[in-house]
Amino acid sequence: MRRTYLGEFEEIVLLMVAILDGQAYGVTVSQEIEQHTGRLVTFGTVHNTLIRLEEKGFVTSDLGGATAERGGRRKRLFSVTALGSRALQDIQQVRSQLWQLMPPNELKVSGL
Repeated sequence: MRRTYLGEFEEIVLLMVAILDGQAYGVTVSQEIEQHTGRLVTFGTVHNTLIRLEEKGFVTSDLGGATAERGGRRKRLFSVTALGSRALQDIQQVRSQLWQLMPPNELKVSGL
């Protein structure tokens, strides 16, 4: 099977979808990324990334129920697929292996 690689922001969005466990939609993903990373992201950037992840097969989406707070519009809720879950596990494993290779003093900042 050919591995599909994720960019750093795609990885963050996919991880947040997994964390939100069925309650992920564009606005919540944007807010949670900002809250947990301090990184300012626009709804449009997150939305485009969610669509791209869906096209790659890493997430799936369904329309939720209509809500008064959204003027009766339905939310598109995203969930991680088995392929997306496997991708996150692979990324975690690769990163852990690479960190194990890091020499102990490599990240020390001199002069502090």
